[in-house]
Amino acid sequence: MVPEWIGAAVLWSHRRHLITPLSLVWAPAFCGCRRGGVRVAQDGVRPRSLVDETRRVIRLRHYSIRTEEAYVHWIRRFIRFSGGRHPREMGQPEIEAFLSHLAVDGNVAAATQNQALNALSFLYKRVLDREFGDLGAIVRAKKPRRLPVVLTRSEVMELLSRLDGVHRLAAGLMYGAGLRLMETIRLRAKDLDLERRELVIRNGKGGRDRITVLPARLVDPLCGQLAHARALHLADLAEGFGSVFMPDALARKFRGADREWSWQYVFPAAARSRDPRSGAMRRHHFGEAAVQRAVKRAVREAGLVKRASCHSLRHSFATHLLEGGYDIRTVQQLLGHRSVTTTMVYTHVLNRGGLAVQSPLDQV
Repeated sequence: MVPEWIGAAVLWSHRRHLITPLSLVWAPAFCGCRRGGVRVAQDGVRPRSLVDETRRVIRLRHYSIRTEEAYVHWIRRFIRFSGGRHPREMGQPEIEAFLSHLAVDGNVAAATQNQALNALSFLYKRVLDREFGDLGAIVRAKKPRRLPVVLTRSEVMELLSRLDGVHRLAAGLMYGAGLRLMETIRLRAKDLDLERRELVIRNGKGGRDRITVLPARLVDPLCGQLAHARALHLADLAEGFGSVFMPDALARKFRGADREWSWQYVFPAAARSRDPRSGAMRRHHFGEAAVQRAVKRAVREAGLVKRASCHSLRHSFATHLLEGGYDIRTVQQLLGHRSVTTTMVYTHVLNRGGLAVQSPLDQV
């Protein structure tokens, strides 16, 4: 018999075949009747599903949509792993078993295991309103501390030469301004000050804003990209569209601002898409996966043996600034690190290798 709290999601067996259609329905103490096989409340309102309630609480706390999707994913996996039981019926033993399954059978990284624990912690504390104290004995996976992958200046130039168009411009911003990948593709027209050679990063990691340098070499390519983005925006307006996503309900606070050019993305998507939360048809920024694939292909074509990625360009930006004699506090502000301790990892990179230490073999 299918539990009443279960609804639209699907439960898969460990042999990867469908065994029961399910949906995670939020009805812990629900009383009502049935209409057409669907249990409804006495006032005719259908009970909110567990997934819907989780999304509601996440949006109430202004978490990003990426966090929302990640948390819902892990909650569903936890329930599937536990045989479809309601989370209220489970606790520390089931969570420990799930996390052990991820580590032993799934061989996931420590960061992935901790993300799953964060999702379950949110579920029990914020959604089910259950104290997480009895789960405090669960030990978080220890994330290994690794040195960042840093490219030399010649390797960066070789990588950039293998890119073209918008991918080269995005990679140039990550290296030339120290941006994260998502900070790059989320840039809006108003965030660029071409005259002062500044970039304003809004709502970066940790919700912090910062100002960083805009490379003079990228001014002309950015002007061309802005012209392309504006042409797309004007075409959207002519077709009755042209609105863009606005954070924290600013579209309601500033009527019509979502259709203004200043709020449009510098790197717009090729086609309009439906907003997963509001359902509105908009032109979002292009996906990060395209840039990641382009950089990965460029690394392979350049013959680099280092396991470089988009984030390696940001690491290289910081390391090369420190090599150039810039103060570590300046680099910290440009990177947007909360603590200088985080920035100091690049000093460890500087202290290694022939540039800083002379090998005793060379002294013989």
